Amino acid sequence: MQSAPRTAGHAAGGQALAAHTLTLSRGGARILTDVSLEVRPGEVVGLLGANGAGKSTLLGALAAELSADAGQITLDGAPLAGMALRQQARRRAVLPQKPGLTFDLGVREVVAMGAYPFAELAPAQVDALVAHALGLADVAHLAGRRYPELSGGEQQRVQFARVLVQCHASRAPGEARYLLLDEPTASLDPKHQGDLLRRAWELAHEGNTGVLVILHDMNLAARWCDRLLLLNAGRAIAQGTPAQVLTAANLHLAYGIDAQVIAHPLQPDRLLVLTR
Repeated sequence: MQSAPRTAGHAAGGQALAAHTLTLSRGGARILTDVSLEVRPGEVVGLLGANGAGKSTLLGALAAELSADAGQITLDGAPLAGMALRQQARRRAVLPQKPGLTFDLGVREVVAMGAYPFAELAPAQVDALVAHALGLADVAHLAGRRYPELSGGEQQRVQFARVLVQCHASRAPGEARYLLLDEPTASLDPKHQGDLLRRAWELAHEGNTGVLVILHDMNLAARWCDRLLLLNAGRAIAQGTPAQVLTAANLHLAYGIDAQVIAHPLQPDRLLVLTR
């Protein structure tokens, strides 16, 4: 199976969705402490850590769903807190772990929601974006179905098509987009796990987009991510390339596991994490 090249793209000066020494509490409990992260156009950044490490909280702050106690979120250098919600939605798409959609909508209607921030688009343009995204997410055969009738994995792929529309919609020359994915592979079979991450990688490296993805599978992270951030109890304990982050010592600290990290036998430029 062909693997994605490791080389990340290079963002234009100052382009990044970034957390700066972020500290955040929820319900009186400290969840994140002094966490910094940059997601730059042209790369996929994987966010790893045990349950409760603060991964979804960090993503929620980057999505402007949670407010920090200290620190700052910026989008291409501008404070996110002062940015209108529609302006944010034109630049950053979010796929939550469990999209809360209860309305009896058709699949095409759900995917077309990704075009809502772009009022300038003509109906024909929206239709073209939806058709393209349905194909990329491998749900074109579901286009005539009702969303609530789908399986959990099918719904997740439809939601992925929605954020693809949001990322592909009209943009100014050189404008970056950002995509935040919270455990997008959790309900998918192995084929569609790989397909989704491949599409995310292509969007980053070919579409001037920065992608942040929360993953639990360290081998998927090693294969598809350009950089990783490993959290433990709300603090960043390692950040860098997969080779720099996925070490036996780091994995023991973050997960309490004994792991062996070796070169992948089929893809020598990649790592394989073995646990016992």
